Amino acid sequence: MITPKTVVILGGGVGGLVAACTLRKRLPRTHRIVLVDREREHLFAPSLLWLTVGLRDAESIKRPLARLARKSIEVRLGEVEKIDPETRRVTVSGETLDADYLVVSLGAELAPEAVPGLQEAGHNFYALTGAESLHAALGSMQRGRIVVLTAAPAYKCPAAPYEAALLIDAFYRERGLRDAVDIAVFAAEPGPMAVAGAETSAAVEQLLEAKGISYHPEHQVTSVDTTAKRIDFANGESAGFDLLAYVPPHRAPRVVRESALASETGWVSVDRHTLETRFRHVFAIGDVVSIPLKLGKPLPKAGVFAHGEAEVVAKNIASRILGRDPSERFNGHGACFVEAGHRQASYGSGDFYAEPKPMVKFHAPAWRWHFAKVLLEKSWLHFKV
Repeated sequence: MITPKTVVILGGGVGGLVAACTLRKRLPRTHRIVLVDREREHLFAPSLLWLTVGLRDAESIKRPLARLARKSIEVRLGEVEKIDPETRRVTVSGETLDADYLVVSLGAELAPEAVPGLQEAGHNFYALTGAESLHAALGSMQRGRIVVLTAAPAYKCPAAPYEAALLIDAFYRERGLRDAVDIAVFAAEPGPMAVAGAETSAAVEQLLEAKGISYHPEHQVTSVDTTAKRIDFANGESAGFDLLAYVPPHRAPRVVRESALASETGWVSVDRHTLETRFRHVFAIGDVVSIPLKLGKPLPKAGVFAHGEAEVVAKNIASRILGRDPSERFNGHGACFVEAGHRQASYGSGDFYAEPKPMVKFHAPAWRWHFAKVLLEKSWLHFKV
């Protein structure tokens, strides 16, 4: 007879949900699956881009985590205050949880305050409140300069700032105001989605150029002057704006940084195929991990990778509990939609573990890729939660 086990999953984002649901399908109800999150509702973050231009509202892209109870998944609401990976003991809002298996899927923490003036000057469209405020600002602005800014070279959802610029372009074209609005992208990185390869990077640049969106790579922001509406960069240049939409710097959550899980990178190091940490029966998935690639960059932080990693981890944990061989391996394959506006999207997919560099094929904008992204959103919101 198999002794009942408890699997604790920290984080109710893409990785956490997939891990919990996959485990529940594979394990008898005698085994506990506990999902911990500070929020009562799961937010489908990829749809925030549509929200910024009025194609979605907040309620349409959220679902209550309490629904997971129907699948016999326990949901524990609270702040993760401490993680002891040696003992697999977690403190959640003052309460202790002990796990036989622990999955850390706490994502990346957004840190706009790391850049002086940034938080006060613009709209962080990676967060719900910032996406909503950006939508309101776009609706009231009829002329001027909009800057889309990436505040650091590495961030989750590498396509998102470029999608944001293209969607904003479409927003103003559909209102007949595009000629009165200048749109510029200032990026800390040397090229769009560079880890996906030169072909993809060049294709995204061409999408921007075709829409009259100026692109300024290798501009690392140092500060933002809210009063003067000016961005200062490390290369000595500056840029003015009337409206600023930004991707903030990212870091691992405090509770991870203060635990023994954090590596010298500041993130969690794992086996690239099994997502195991150096601690027994402790795994980490999604944006909280850093997986180095041969070309010197880490695997991008993106929902598609969190999803794939979660399935591998959940299947292997279930196999171990049931006394079977944990044979699943994450292969580094991923895909990404790039919204281009006007119900068109591009699509890239490939092997990010390929050496010496990722092998990714990029498809030009088409209606079918946009429709595929809509279907993904619908299937996620209807079936995952």
